[in-house]
Amino acid sequence: MKMEGAQRAVLVLLVACWVSSVITRQALAAKHVVGGSQGWDESTNFNSWTSAQTFKVGDQLVFKYPQGLHSVVELASEAAYKSCDVSTSVNSLSTGNDVVKLDKPGTRYFACGTPGHCGQGMKLKVTTVAGNAPSTPASSSSSPASASAASPSSPGLASLVSLMVVAILCVLSAV
Repeated sequence: MKMEGAQRAVLVLLVACWVSSVITRQALAAKHVVGGSQGWDESTNFNSWTSAQTFKVGDQLVFKYPQGLHSVVELASEAAYKSCDVSTSVNSLSTGNDVVKLDKPGTRYFACGTPGHCGQGMKLKVTTVAGNAPSTPASSSSSPASASAASPSSPGLASLVSLMVVAILCVLSAV
C-alpha cells in the first residue's frame, strides 16, 4: 500500500511540474503591437520599430488597423519582401486585429496587401530567436510608440499560480 501512495505522489509531482512549465512559458511570452501606438499604418517606420524589439519563440505579433483599409500578407521570401511581391503570400489576414504567433526561430516577412502600401514602406521583417528569458520591450531611450509595443505578462503571477497548483495537487495526493 505504501508503494502505491509513493507512486501517486511521484505522478502528482510530475503533473505539477508540467503544469508549472506550461504556465511559466505562457507568462513569459509577449504581445508585440506592430508599430506601437500608431499600429499597422503607412506613417510608421517599421524598420525603426523592429530594431527596438526582441522577438522570441512564443511571442505574438498583433496587427491593428482599420478593417478594409489595410491587410496583412505574410510573404514567402526575402526577395518577395524586398520587391513587395504580395502574390507569394503564405498567409493573408484582414480583420483589423490580426494575431500571428511566432512559433519557431527564424525570419518572417509581412506586407500590407493594399496596392501601393508595401512600396510606401508598409512592410515588416521579424527575426524570432529561441530563448527562455522574457521578450524585451523597447528601451526607455526609444520613442513612446516603440516603448509601448510589447507587453510581456508578469512572471510573478505565473509563479504564484504554479505554486497554488502544486499545493492543491499535494493535498489531493495525500487524501
